[in-house]
Amino acid sequence: MKLAFDNTVGDYFQLSDEQIEEGLEASRQSPRKRMILPIHRKQRAEVQRLINFLQPGTYVRPHKHPMDHATESIVILKGSIRFFTLDDDGAVLTDQILKSEPIPAVIDIEPNIWHTFVIMEEDTILFECKKGPYDAETDKVFAKWSSKESESIALQKLKKHLNL
Repeated sequence: MKLAFDNTVGDYFQLSDEQIEEGLEASRQSPRKRMILPIHRKQRAEVQRLINFLQPGTYVRPHKHPMDHATESIVILKGSIRFFTLDDDGAVLTDQILKSEPIPAVIDIEPNIWHTFVIMEEDTILFECKKGPYDAETDKVFAKWSSKESESIALQKLKKHLNL
């Protein structure tokens, strides 16, 4: 199962209508209901920049980025999400509906903040930016109280936990 497109190439990148449609279609076909387009040129880039194509039903496991440099910024380009920050036990600290209109919502998250979100609209598109380089072993820590992505009812359990 492909989780992401290949990194972009060249000195200049502009998101095209063709890439948007290809990304949205890939997210619709993906069992995970999402697809990533990395727009940084190298996997080990110091700044990781991603276009994330998402569909309702995708499960974003509650997590935090533990490295001191691991701030994360998200811009809602299209659609909407319901974004949560949580404490160590999973209690909701903030609950916000963030939309692309009338102007794109922006989120900036400091390191070690538990967070998750639920997709509210079909064909939602996010721009994400965080300090790299990316290392799967250290990038994020998943909440112990949360379901693994492989669990078939993970999203339903998360929604129940969040009182959705």
